[in-house]
Amino acid sequence: MYEAAFEKLRWQKRLNSERVKPFLKWAGGKRRMLADIRSCVPQHFRRYYEPFVGAGAVLFDLQPADAVINDINEELMNVYRVIQSDVEGLIKDLEKHRNEKSYYYKIRDLDLNEDYQKMSDLEKASRIIYLNKTCFNGLFRVNKEGHFNVPFGKYSRPNIVNERTLRGVSRYFRENRVKIMATDFAEAVEDAEEGDFVYLDSPYDPLSTTSYFTSYSNDGFTKKDQIRLHDLFADLDRRGTLVLMSNSATPFIKQMYNNYHITFSSTSRLINADGSKRGRIDEVLVTNY
Repeated sequence: MYEAAFEKLRWQKRLNSERVKPFLKWAGGKRRMLADIRSCVPQHFRRYYEPFVGAGAVLFDLQPADAVINDINEELMNVYRVIQSDVEGLIKDLEKHRNEKSYYYKIRDLDLNEDYQKMSDLEKASRIIYLNKTCFNGLFRVNKEGHFNVPFGKYSRPNIVNERTLRGVSRYFRENRVKIMATDFAEAVEDAEEGDFVYLDSPYDPLSTTSYFTSYSNDGFTKKDQIRLHDLFADLDRRGTLVLMSNSATPFIKQMYNNYHITFSSTSRLINADGSKRGRIDEVLVTNY
């Protein structure tokens, strides 16, 4: 009897020590915008869809019981799948990494080697988390060939093995219905129906010709993609799906969504190689409800 009570207490303490929150630093992350986003989330919805999930700040804040998450970045979605299926194995593998410049470049350049494809999904996930924690400014950037090319960050104590958060995210995935995809954003929401909720957080329309971050994937996200996203927004609206979209407050975006409800927000730019350009930017939250 006492052993059972002690075990229950131990398990409860472990749950309390786990945190469901982003475990990666990601361009366009929404942690600093969550209050504004929460105010726009519908009170009731059925299934949750997030086709540009990124680091998952909104997903982990809402923690929906039934969700479809997606990102075109296969490396990122592999990390999510591994956390869902084998978080303890991932934590163990992360412990092998060293915060050393020569070691960093050795791990970074693994994707230049043909043997990279022979690595297990767990090893690839461990590599991405390690690079994210130790590379310059937490960027995920690839060149036109799809190779990770961010330099070493020179941080004194990077949190490479965040056991508390990784276990919390794994528990959330395993205890709920979370489908993980890595495909085109339109395909990810093909099944969305009336009463479902879709949050669209695509790469933003650039504020200037020099500010467009196109290296998140080796395909980029163009004006044509923004138009295709708008067409998807309109299609979801016709289906009776609840839709929330975040984007930069450029004239192009404001004009394209002027038939919907637009709320303005302002947040700090967290990731930019030039420290002088990490100020506040104007953003829009667009809803069809």
